[in-house]
Amino acid sequence: MLKIARPKATPSRRAFLAGGAAGAILIGFRLDLKNPAHAAAGPDLSKVPAQPNAFVRIAADDTVTVMIKHLDMGQGNTTGLATILADELDADWAQVRTAFAPADAALYNNLLMGPVQGTGGSTAIANSWFQLRKAGAAAREMLVTAAASQWKVPAGEITVAKGVVRHAASNHEARFGQLAEAAASLPVPQEPRLKDPSAWTLIGKKGHRLDSVAKTDGSAIYSLDIRRPGQVTALVAHPPRFGATVKRVDDAAAKAVPGVVAVVKIPSGVAVIARDTWTAKKAREALKVEWDDSAAESRSSDKIFAEYRETAKRPGLVASQAGDADAAIKGSVKVLEAEFSFPYLAHAAMEPLNCTIERASDGTFDVYAGCQLQTVEQAVVAATLGVTPNKVRLHTQWAGGSFGRRATPGADYFAEAASIVAAWDGKAPVHLVWTREDDMAGGYYRPTVYHTIKAGLDAKGAVTGWRHTIVGKSIMIGSPFEAMIVKNGIDATTVEGASDTPYQIPAYRFDVHNGREGVPVLWWRSVGHTHTAHAMEVFIDELAHAAGADPVAYRLGLLGRAPRLSAVLKLAAKEAGWDQKPTEKGRGYGVAVHESFGSYVAMVADVTAGDSSVKVNRIVAAVDVGVPVNPDVIRAQVEGAVGFALSAVLRNRITLKDGVVQETNFDSYQPTRMPEMPQVEVHIMPSSEAPTGIGEPGVPVLAPAISNAVFSATGQRLRSLPLDLTGLKGA
Repeated sequence: MLKIARPKATPSRRAFLAGGAAGAILIGFRLDLKNPAHAAAGPDLSKVPAQPNAFVRIAADDTVTVMIKHLDMGQGNTTGLATILADELDADWAQVRTAFAPADAALYNNLLMGPVQGTGGSTAIANSWFQLRKAGAAAREMLVTAAASQWKVPAGEITVAKGVVRHAASNHEARFGQLAEAAASLPVPQEPRLKDPSAWTLIGKKGHRLDSVAKTDGSAIYSLDIRRPGQVTALVAHPPRFGATVKRVDDAAAKAVPGVVAVVKIPSGVAVIARDTWTAKKAREALKVEWDDSAAESRSSDKIFAEYRETAKRPGLVASQAGDADAAIKGSVKVLEAEFSFPYLAHAAMEPLNCTIERASDGTFDVYAGCQLQTVEQAVVAATLGVTPNKVRLHTQWAGGSFGRRATPGADYFAEAASIVAAWDGKAPVHLVWTREDDMAGGYYRPTVYHTIKAGLDAKGAVTGWRHTIVGKSIMIGSPFEAMIVKNGIDATTVEGASDTPYQIPAYRFDVHNGREGVPVLWWRSVGHTHTAHAMEVFIDELAHAAGADPVAYRLGLLGRAPRLSAVLKLAAKEAGWDQKPTEKGRGYGVAVHESFGSYVAMVADVTAGDSSVKVNRIVAAVDVGVPVNPDVIRAQVEGAVGFALSAVLRNRITLKDGVVQETNFDSYQPTRMPEMPQVEVHIMPSSEAPTGIGEPGVPVLAPAISNAVFSATGQRLRSLPLDLTGLKGA
């Protein structure tokens, strides 16, 4: 376990400031590193001398371990974050390792989330950029100062490259490991000199991911792999309907299953504790639970959506407005209207939810999980177990996907695991496991959302006014983050990507209604942009065609104040051969462009459509994420976003029948299959701007690009998602 011991703030121990977009953070306390969470989860740091920099450990064998404060759920941020620090340090990439940092918001908070340690919103690289550059540069200066002192030479004459410190004139040379202990005793530079970009050797260059080998040979430890001494497994019987509670339970048959240790009632249901997962599953099936549905959500999806349609007919809360949209539309030469519907969506990560909690002999607790919001998770576990947060140690493990699901504001499955430990008095380490069915039918979901848009055009095809209403359940209302995100009743995550549109529209009004159904909702990869980008980009395409204009040129005419969006749009169109669009029947090109999480993405989709089918042949993407820290990871994330989003474009939805979720596994909620995957080309804009994220921004633009391509191929508009291919004909 990584334990933090904070010494007195002497000048040689004072933390240096590592500023980011949201301010500065102290990062220099000494770390006492003992008992790593799991040997295979990262390098063994127990024998590494304590060093002043909270983000880098240099061992005697010259390995450089970068402490990763974020969760890596497959997006590759461990490699990106290590790249930033290692470049400023001038480390040998072959010697670089990573380890997940402990839960400590004082040291490892997300600078873009305030005093919270967590991962989300594609912020890992963005918030760490200057922080890790300074951490690497400071460590480098300390190594140089230590060498200069030992060799009695001017520090300015010393060079560093690939983990070796040299003074050419005196022929002195030392590896990092030989200088690390001496360097650790020196004052931490407050304002270390950062490299000029021309001197970067790792940033912006293609480099292998640090986790590739371990994830290929199976040595990487995910939270589902955790095995503690004496560990038992717990499965929970959850109510079929959201909001239901246990009325009564008959557990006699479950307790009779060989290998069952206990059956306990907890706030979220009834937990079966057994020697292994299979035994727990069989025992759970033997439970006889009667549920109280008096406060449960019992409506079907169609009824909820019908209520949304009625709600949209009334004025809502105003998210943004300019001019008089209604008057402008009324005076238009041409008026267009459209509606868009979006279903609930499951996150469907490959690794289902799970968490292990072990009580230590001193009454403290160790938690092993794919920790995404460490500060929240630590606090929730502590409160559930009746201890203070400092009595709970989190061991972050690799996570097999999340797409937002592991980052619940209430840390739901952490609370569930802690409830089981509390109910059973922590007699042994408890590994809570959700099955695939539990994971998909037990919430949380991307909200179901309904949009209506009405816009007018003048005689030249220019937009005169835009009226836009969104109905959807707020993710943030009622959560611990409500005060930060919700203003005047409007959840920013509901309207983002629409009410703040970069398109220059002279008069507009965006309003919103907050749905009140009992279905738990949560951010899903790219959050509100999952629906707002689609509605905006498909309707903009409709306006372009109504105006008799080229869709790319029409967008560019509205993006005069958005140069970076315009640039990626031009690049994607150029690389896709937009001006040489195919002429064969049933084939078409569609385009979409969108900004999310500070990143700019454009896509051109090449599809063949007709006879109730769509085949996506090729996706050409252009992205601007500022400085491309690791181009290969960026390309992989865009390719992965296409694969992830494509199934939601073509078929995926979560439906309720009388309040019960109908899709519970990959047979009824199918991910993208290999034969469906299109060719994906990713073009990265060169940039000197501070880097932003790419984990999510590739998702929003795929659906509208495909929808617009289907229109190009067939002349038929498919607005809602998933695309209704029934009756789709050729051109």
